[in-house]
Amino acid sequence: MKIQIINGPNLNLLGKREPSIYGDESFDGFIDKLRMFYPNDEIYYFQSNSEGAIIDKLHEVGFDFDGIILNAGAYTHTSIAIADAIRAINTPVIEVHISNVHARESFRQHSYLSAACKGVILGFGLDSYRLAMESFKLK
Repeated sequence: MKIQIINGPNLNLLGKREPSIYGDESFDGFIDKLRMFYPNDEIYYFQSNSEGAIIDKLHEVGFDFDGIILNAGAYTHTSIAIADAIRAINTPVIEVHISNVHARESFRQHSYLSAACKGVILGFGLDSYRLAMESFKLK
């Protein structure tokens, strides 16, 4: 399978940013482990703090990849534009969150993206990404 992981704003700071919520492992370290766990799959990684760059990446890969794992960070709760981009592409998207957003601030409990996605996985730390990988294998 050919899978694109897209991480949104502030996720470049994983391992440093609020470790009590997001853990102390960087995404660079984690993705190496994920690629070792799925040696027969092509896993690509993109991170941006810019909403437009995330939309551009969805458009770029959204017709040729087998799946997209998207953690849009705070854009989850604000971006109709990213939701529209998900609806505009053919590749299935799994929305992922490291923390359980439903146990956090009320503004984090609404996602503009969920209805446009194939599914949502949240609250399992970085393992949420591995669970998203598994979901693509269930076809």
